[in-house]
Amino acid sequence: MQERGRDTLVAVGDYVWVVPVGSDRGQIERIEERQHVLSRQHPGVARPAEDVILANPDQLLVVFAIVEPEPHLRMLDRFLVIAEANELPSVICVNKLDLTSAAHAEELFGVYSDIGYPVIYASATTGEGIDELRILLSDRVTVISGPSGVGKSSLLNALQPGLNVQIGKISEVLTKGKHTTRAAQLYALPFGSDTFVADTPGIRELGLYEIDQQSLGFYFREFVPYIHDCRYPNCTHDHEPECAVRKAVEDGAIARERYESYLRLLHGEE
Repeated sequence: MQERGRDTLVAVGDYVWVVPVGSDRGQIERIEERQHVLSRQHPGVARPAEDVILANPDQLLVVFAIVEPEPHLRMLDRFLVIAEANELPSVICVNKLDLTSAAHAEELFGVYSDIGYPVIYASATTGEGIDELRILLSDRVTVISGPSGVGKSSLLNALQPGLNVQIGKISEVLTKGKHTTRAAQLYALPFGSDTFVADTPGIRELGLYEIDQQSLGFYFREFVPYIHDCRYPNCTHDHEPECAVRKAVEDGAIARERYESYLRLLHGEE
């Protein structure tokens, strides 16, 4: 398993042609064109630089904990924008349901169900939601991602006992998970005919790569029915008069918290 770097041309999930070199080595001759990708702006690099988390997934399963750590929904919106930009279907899993009430979880994440994202409420401890996850993962290549400490590895172990994916502990000081997984690791699961999951490093920075301000609104799926009704064709949905998106927010058709998340991304704020 190779650590990714800025000069890494091959990522986990790529389809490659390999020519044998000697008895036990091979050399990559060609990399097939990627159909989908989950990537981000490379952390700590000022110029545009892509950090590929996984190549060629069929879908994204983005995992957040309802507590420990507290969910950072603006980061969830970043994941969804990246997935929408790459035409990658997304499923949201809310883990650690055993530590709080279902009503509290639905209060926080219900807005995503309302705009059409599948949301699964799960607990790796009690097994709640695990069967539903198996159904959604079957016969697909799924990249599992999310912040550190939300229980991605625990969910994998619950999905398939015997995988023995290493589980990290939560920092008692910062309540942020340590990076247990250091690079994407692809696992074959024995349900469905062709089921693979990629466990990815816990993510604390998720910069948008090659997503410009003019396109951003199209990646908030609830904005799309209103965008073409704006008065100005290049409307940023920030301050312009007769903006159909802002009116939809005022009318309650678009959730204000999602709109505020859009504005923060538009202006490059965390």
